[in-house]
Amino acid sequence: MAEKKRYTDEELVEFKDIILKKLDKARQDYDILKKTITHSESNDTEDTSPTFKVLEEGAATLSKEEAGRLAQRQQKFIQHLQAALIRIENKTYGICRETGKLISKERLRAVPHATLSIEAKQNQR
Repeated sequence: MAEKKRYTDEELVEFKDIILKKLDKARQDYDILKKTITHSESNDTEDTSPTFKVLEEGAATLSKEEAGRLAQRQQKFIQHLQAALIRIENKTYGICRETGKLISKERLRAVPHATLSIEAKQNQR
């Protein structure tokens, strides 16, 4: 039997559903992180005594920096998922960019934006 060159349209629909669910969740998480950074829904110490504000400033700065890093990672994840949707539309989804072989369904279900097979990923080390 010949080796499959690409996933069928039915299989691509399954992966698209997985990606869309992850994308929706990722966008919700990103919005929460943005709100954390901008304090748009905050019960901060802005309206309380200056003593508490001084004690909280260091923690707030650290928290904002961490939230900023997490938001950047989340934005990158969203971009990877969007790129995966484009590959589905182009019918190139699930093809390893190193080996040209199909990435296993198990890997794509776990990491739907993967562009490398396990074999290619291990060879990068």
